[in-house]
Amino acid sequence: MTPRRHFNGISKLRHYLQVVAFTLAVATLQYAFMPDKPYGPPVVYSVLIGTFTWAIIDLGRELIPSAAETGWPQGWQGIALVVVGIAVGYLAGTALADALCVHYFHFYPPGTSTTGADQRTSILITAIAGLVGSYYFYAIHKSAYLEGKMAEARVHATEARLKLLETQLEPHMLFNTLANLRVLIGTDPARAQHMLDRMIGYLRATLAASRSTRHPLSAEFARLQDYLELMAVRMGPRLAYTLELPEALQDVPVPPLLLQPLVENAIRHGLEPQVQGGHITVRASTRAGAEGPLLVIEVNDTGAGLPATLPAAGPGQSFGLAQVRERLATLHGSQGTLELIAASAGGTSARVTFPLDSSQP
Repeated sequence: MTPRRHFNGISKLRHYLQVVAFTLAVATLQYAFMPDKPYGPPVVYSVLIGTFTWAIIDLGRELIPSAAETGWPQGWQGIALVVVGIAVGYLAGTALADALCVHYFHFYPPGTSTTGADQRTSILITAIAGLVGSYYFYAIHKSAYLEGKMAEARVHATEARLKLLETQLEPHMLFNTLANLRVLIGTDPARAQHMLDRMIGYLRATLAASRSTRHPLSAEFARLQDYLELMAVRMGPRLAYTLELPEALQDVPVPPLLLQPLVENAIRHGLEPQVQGGHITVRASTRAGAEGPLLVIEVNDTGAGLPATLPAAGPGQSFGLAQVRERLATLHGSQGTLELIAASAGGTSARVTFPLDSSQP
């Protein structure tokens, strides 16, 4: 059960217009079965009875604690509200319609009274229409609630999926780093100590970012710089890098750990196979898209480039890149893409594109 809800005037107006349309349909059906009588009286009676019934039920339920699933009172209170609404709606609507039809519209001469058969028919029509209308609004409220819950569940499922993908990426990076650290401990203890200090700083930043499914692009670049510094301890002068982030894009929200797999791939498959190493440039920019502005992030390297003969699975099928593609598909569907492009001057460009979200994370 929920307490009294916030009054939504637009929603009530929409409900009332639906009621008016329904009452006009009822009046038209009545006229179709009694073509010898004028069309005006059924319209007046139907609209007024429907109006009073709607006002008592739809406005009255705002005063009674209601179920969150339906927006309607539960148990005997809901039944009583509908019964009272139909009864009072019929009596008040009929009384006012009698006065209008006789004294204002002059459909009937003064002193005209409704026959017993007409009253019974009118009561039956009012009861059936009232029950049908009440059930209709009950059903659409319940349907809207369930759709909202489904949307909420989809959001939670998406967040959980992204978290799962992120936790899969973390061990992948850590295992690679620890393997390198193990080698350095035996060959260069001083560099191993420096690498360990960098890894501690990186993990501290990672822990702070793991509490959210999105963080500012500036935080993603800072986290990426920590990772590159960590790799620079191992590779020394064989690794150089440049990070280019325009000030206008610093607060754009992005998923954590989106760029690191791209840089890791560039180092492993581009720079490490070359004796001289190479340079990595990470650049963020925007471009126009068919459905709005797009954020474009490029990871360019001067490494060995894509192999001349590609495996059957195609390029970019490593664990990290597969995870990036899956995260983009989870968040943005077909609008989130990852492309691997062979640079004309040598090296590879990994380009991530997805809709630009300028809201604060």
